[in-house]
Amino acid sequence: MLQSDSPYLYKRVLLKISGEVLAGDRSKGNFDTDILQSLARDIISLVNGGVEIAIVVGGGNIFRSMEAKLHGIERATADYMGMLATVMNALALQSALEYNGIDSRVQSAIPMHNICEPYIRRRALRHIERGRVVIFAAGSGNPFFTTDTAAALRASEIQCDVLAKATKVDGIYDCDPKTNPNAQKLNILSYQQALNSNLKVMDASALSLCAENRVPILVFSILNADNALSEAIKGNGSYSKVTYLGI
Repeated sequence: MLQSDSPYLYKRVLLKISGEVLAGDRSKGNFDTDILQSLARDIISLVNGGVEIAIVVGGGNIFRSMEAKLHGIERATADYMGMLATVMNALALQSALEYNGIDSRVQSAIPMHNICEPYIRRRALRHIERGRVVIFAAGSGNPFFTTDTAAALRASEIQCDVLAKATKVDGIYDCDPKTNPNAQKLNILSYQQALNSNLKVMDASALSLCAENRVPILVFSILNADNALSEAIKGNGSYSKVTYLGI
């Protein structure tokens, strides 16, 4: 359990970070090393504060399966290619974490024994309980499911207290704030509101999994401020929360 005087609201956190966020403003196929290092430093403060961290990473900075479909690649094949991209991002993130002194493990839903561990739930739990950061790669290992759904699945499996989704936007809006300057930010909403309003917080499968297992979702920008993740876990900064209203 967290110390009684801990500033953090959650003991075990599943961080979902997209490949696009890891790329920053760089072109496709690249990592923004400043973002990787900033994220690693932020995670240090959480780990040192007794927070347990697991991460699901996307691969959109390297390969987007939905774009590949437009070029004649069959959907299942494109999804598998996207899973391989997430493994590359996971290894890059692991390197950034370990450069900053954080013990970490990569577990892949597609076995790749030469470079990372296979996903085994009990082993992942043991790593987390020993203070290691576990990075889950290759999504759920199945085509037709997004990495958001993989994040909801892993958060439910390892009994996380919250799913923190790091994006380029500081929360959930009633319409796209990039195209509508009058977009209104929604600070808190229910799973049902998120599903019914088509707000594109996460896909329906991910939202349904979180709702069924009562995993709240925090949506925040990883780019707007230093320590954005740890501030959101403290309940500070700008973010939106999806939960059962009243919880």
